[in-house]
Amino acid sequence: MTDQALSAPEPISARGREARNRALVRWWLYAVLVVLFALFVVGGATRLTGSGLSITEWKPIHGVIPPIGEAEWLEEFDKYRQIPQYQELNRGMSLDEFKVIFWWEWAHRLLARGVGLLVALPLAFFWLTGRLERPLKPRLLGLLALGGFQGFIGWWMVSSGLSERLFVSQYRLAIHLLIACLIFTATMLVARGLAPHSAGPARRDTQRWAGWIVVGTLFQIWLGALVAGLHAGLTYNTWPLMDGRLWPDELLTMEPAWRNFFENPKTVQFVHRLGAYLLFATAAWHAFAAWRAEPGSTHARRAALLFLLVTAQAGLGIAALLTFVHLHVALTHHAFAIVLLGFSAAHWRGTKGSYPTETRIVQAG
Repeated sequence: MTDQALSAPEPISARGREARNRALVRWWLYAVLVVLFALFVVGGATRLTGSGLSITEWKPIHGVIPPIGEAEWLEEFDKYRQIPQYQELNRGMSLDEFKVIFWWEWAHRLLARGVGLLVALPLAFFWLTGRLERPLKPRLLGLLALGGFQGFIGWWMVSSGLSERLFVSQYRLAIHLLIACLIFTATMLVARGLAPHSAGPARRDTQRWAGWIVVGTLFQIWLGALVAGLHAGLTYNTWPLMDGRLWPDELLTMEPAWRNFFENPKTVQFVHRLGAYLLFATAAWHAFAAWRAEPGSTHARRAALLFLLVTAQAGLGIAALLTFVHLHVALTHHAFAIVLLGFSAAHWRGTKGSYPTETRIVQAG
């Protein structure tokens, strides 16, 4: 038996270990995605129920423990009664009513702390036990750092509504949600890059259009945050026209004109609608082009499913408008946006194929 034959099993064993390690890391990241999704949903409910300013202090460690006993509840309630939202909007609120909004915000913050631990502790374990490939390390450290920065951004957002405003700044809300979406997208991209794929990379134009849909979805979610921050969903509650007009009045009433796109609720809703139409058209073209270029392929099937998800999300957006932003409908619209974002990111990664393995790189070298 030759030396080559005797050494043949070693690369197979190395590939097997690498595949097992990739599977462990991938399923850990899937668990992170589930908790991130729950964090998005609770965050959306916190926003829609007006609960985001109920906790007026930032206590990263001590804040894990909620008030215990009536005295602590009254102390927390008294802090809330000092801010403009209570004095001008919720004056006369009972302690029991305060507890409802408090628990939403507390749950949101607890989930945020929990996902931080869910990233940090397994990351340390995988790193110290040698289960991480070298290219993964900076990606995962970046995710952890971005998550820590997001905690600061969350408090920066809340603080904007504690002194002069009734609600948080729509600018800061949009930044907070956008960073959260970037974390979710990056996590999905890494997880799907570690997954085995049944087909090779798609054509370059298919990859390009899939990437633009991810960008468009992120932009739409950012616009949606501006809509939520300005309560712009209540300005026009008809569809497809806006109070019977294609171009409604009062879209450019602020000076300078750029302020209308960030501070005029009517303009912000109008732009959000236009963004939805553009994303719908892009997804439709992508599905058609992918099926024409690679008929019957897994890439074409995913593109078709992505178009269906965009269509469903558009329908939920219309339903939210027509129901005057009913809580359940609006929350479903918010949650499904994350589903759409996650699938679009997974589809984009799928058009590129898996990450190259270290075993393959060593053998090629």
